[in-house]
Amino acid sequence: KQWYQRRVAITAGEMITGASMDTMKIELYNEQNKLVGNLQNNDAILSNVLESGLRLHVTDKAVMNFQDVSNVEKFEISKEEYDKREDSVQAFKKKNKMGRFNPAVQEKLAAQAEENKEKASKMNVGDRCETRTPNQPTRRGEVMFVGQTEFKDGYWVGIKFDDPVGKHDGIVQGKRYFKCPDKFGAFVQPRHCEIGDFPAEVDFSDDEI
Repeated sequence: KQWYQRRVAITAGEMITGASMDTMKIELYNEQNKLVGNLQNNDAILSNVLESGLRLHVTDKAVMNFQDVSNVEKFEISKEEYDKREDSVQAFKKKNKMGRFNPAVQEKLAAQAEENKEKASKMNVGDRCETRTPNQPTRRGEVMFVGQTEFKDGYWVGIKFDDPVGKHDGIVQGKRYFKCPDKFGAFVQPRHCEIGDFPAEVDFSDDEI
C-alpha cells in the first residue's frame, strides 16, 4: 500500500505511476479486495474522498501492447543488400568459415539438398505419409504440396496432418501453398518424410477411464 499526504491531488498520480491523467483509470478497492468505486474527478483531493485502508488501482488504456509488434516500425533490408555488408554477423561467419560457411558443413548441406530433391521427385499430392523429424514424434498425414517455396531455399513437402499437431493452415509468410484447418499444416524436408500406406491412427484414449 502507498500512503499519501493529505493534500496530494489525483493529478499527482501522473508522477507516481507514469501514466497520463487523460488516459488513466483509478479504481478503489477495500481491504477485502472488493471494488468500491472510481475516482473520476481529476482535481479532487484524495483526503476528501478516500478512507484509510483503501487501495488505488491505476490502469492506463494507452499503454503499449509489447506482445503485438505488428505496428512497430522496423529496420528492414533486402537479402541482396545484407549480403553486401561487411559489418554483419553473416560477414563475420563467412570470414571465419563458421556455421554454414564451414566447408565441411557446406558439403553436408549440399548432400542433404540433393537428397531432398531426389525424394521430392518421388512424392505426389495426395500421398499418405509419415514424418520422422529429429527430436519430434512421428506424425501422419497427407501430402498437400511438393516443391520449392519462397520462405526458404530447397525442396519442401507441405503436409496436412491427421491431428492438430502442425503450425499453420497452409499459409507461410502471407502466401498460401495449400489449404487445411489451422494447426493441421506444416512443411518438412522431404528427407524426413516417408511415403507409404500410413492410415490415420485411431485414438483409443476415451475407451478407458
